[in-house]
Amino acid sequence: MEQILVIEDDPAIRDLLRRGLAYENYKVTATADGPSGLASARDNPPDLVVLDWMMPGMDGLEVCRRLRTVSNVPILMLTAKDSVSDRVIGLETGADDYLVKPFAFPELLARIHALLRRSAPSSKPEILRYADLQLDTGTRLARRTDRTFELTAKEYDLLEYLIRNPRQVLTREQILDRVWGYDFGGESNVLEVYVRYLRQKTEAGNEARLIHTVRGVGYVLREE
Repeated sequence: MEQILVIEDDPAIRDLLRRGLAYENYKVTATADGPSGLASARDNPPDLVVLDWMMPGMDGLEVCRRLRTVSNVPILMLTAKDSVSDRVIGLETGADDYLVKPFAFPELLARIHALLRRSAPSSKPEILRYADLQLDTGTRLARRTDRTFELTAKEYDLLEYLIRNPRQVLTREQILDRVWGYDFGGESNVLEVYVRYLRQKTEAGNEARLIHTVRGVGYVLREE
């Protein structure tokens, strides 16, 4: 049974999530603030975290940052903030997905299912390779030359899509549909944010760039 950690200060929403997710056969731990949520994540590592942004004291962004220093667990952030800039801030902090309050419970379930499906280990682990870049679908670790580095759930999904389609120009729409499962909207730069993350990690040892921008179209994994 997959375990979900809910960190939400609103008792009505917290109880809705606890009861609704338990009804869907998830094991649910619900906490009311950031420190207790972090303690729970440390003592009983969850398969996914549903995290409220606006909490008194330690807010969701700080909780997300601290979780990301020790774990790649998928994080679905809940917030009343609905601007593109707010959404990007949440994603830049390390969240894998973002849902605006008030939300429909079926949509929340769909987002959770998608995150868990994408973070699940492949039934037949592979080592995907392009040039000197390797991606292990079993451990979900990447390697370049003599460096091994970790990826968040969304970074992994994006890199896997690129490395399975080398030398092919992939449009923004194709990538958003495949990696995020829905359209973030033409004004969102979430894809650019994650491309930047991947470039920072894949080029940390001063290696040559492999992820290239095709202006006005999308991105391609290729050698210079």
